[in-house]
Amino acid sequence: MRHDLFDLGGRVAVVTGASKGLGKSMALALAEAGADVALYARDVEGLKAVKQAIEDLGRRAEFFVVDILNRAAIEGAVEKTLDSFGQVDVLVNNAGVNVRKPVLEITPEEWDLVIDTNLKGYLLIAQAIVPHMLSRGHGKVINMASILGAVGLPTQVAYASSKGGVIQMTKVMALEWAKQGVQVNAIGPTYFETPLVAQLRNDPERYNFIIDRTPMGRWGQPEELAGVVVFLASKASDFVTGQTIFVDGGWTAW
Repeated sequence: MRHDLFDLGGRVAVVTGASKGLGKSMALALAEAGADVALYARDVEGLKAVKQAIEDLGRRAEFFVVDILNRAAIEGAVEKTLDSFGQVDVLVNNAGVNVRKPVLEITPEEWDLVIDTNLKGYLLIAQAIVPHMLSRGHGKVINMASILGAVGLPTQVAYASSKGGVIQMTKVMALEWAKQGVQVNAIGPTYFETPLVAQLRNDPERYNFIIDRTPMGRWGQPEELAGVVVFLASKASDFVTGQTIFVDGGWTAW
């Protein structure tokens, strides 16, 4: 097998929500595969730690404090990224939030927070970065969806709606940019042991429900996204676009 298919040497990746959790794990995976990485998030201390971890791997990293709902901040960060690295080859749209409430209890403000962050934020980042990719004739966009974009669970109305939207957004982006050398795919993880779901992990009933519902009988570990994100960022996926790959221990196979 051609191992260079997965080599990201000479590539530059932007990862949003990169200061912790799955964003941190994916940024490190891309760096381990050879990419230099621009880290976007709001948590300065977390960004500093991830930057150092990437530099310890022998790759270059820079971080930019970005609110992904602030178009001006996004455009400024992208401009600085291009000035610093000269190019962007891979975009990982990962930043996200969740508010778990029943349909009849979630407030309009909570709904807007989740939908705007998880869906509009992806659009704004893509609008700022993808024109650069199109001008160069190649690029990879990886949107973070979720199993909840395909299945439903109580108290997840806003999050599930946003992630279903991400799956559809991915398809439309893929269709629009396919002939211009930019592939767009999504990753649909199940529950991974990250800070975003600390509340669930500390609730024995819900923690065990997830284990019982997962055919492999456990939660995912952040490093288990490494293979799929490197695949989607690399030459190995050059004829793959518009797809959502579920990394879920078999959950969506039911």
